[in-house]
Amino acid sequence: MSEQSRPVRWVCVFCGARPGDKASYADSAHALGEVLAEKGIGLVYGASGLGLMGVLAKAVLDGGGDVIGVIPHHLVEREQMAGQATQLYLVKSMHDRKSLMYRLADAFVVLPGGYGSMDELMETLTWSKLGLHEKPTAILNVEGYYDPLIQWFDRARESGFIDIKDRELVQIADSVEGVLKALRLD
Repeated sequence: MSEQSRPVRWVCVFCGARPGDKASYADSAHALGEVLAEKGIGLVYGASGLGLMGVLAKAVLDGGGDVIGVIPHHLVEREQMAGQATQLYLVKSMHDRKSLMYRLADAFVVLPGGYGSMDELMETLTWSKLGLHEKPTAILNVEGYYDPLIQWFDRARESGFIDIKDRELVQIADSVEGVLKALRLD
């Protein structure tokens, strides 16, 4: 059974350790967490108790869901992770964190975030392009947050840096329901 055809039991979500400047960002994180718990799909994430990451994990836990947190030792205090995971992995580095999260997940979702979220998204897409995994990836484009990135994806395709198959490695949704559909979880 290929990775793409196996059931999605764990979703890795990349998002900010800050709340951002719109309540809709946290609302979307909370809604996604509730739906994951309701569907019995576990969360894999970076183990922070702050920002969207904290909102998301709390929603999954409050809904009775499972949460795997992966965090490097040097971020334990800074990220205030207490009580935000049913299973916690402490790793040596950011590289180890990403590698383990990618291995544990069956699919990926990106919510609004900063440099870390962008790094994780791009590495996930690169791994997919290179054939290192066949796991679906969806961006939840809350209030157009990722519009400039989506334009860049299209520009890279139009300019010959990625082909249409590469562009299709990431699905774009403007609602939690759209994410579920993109990942075939609806």
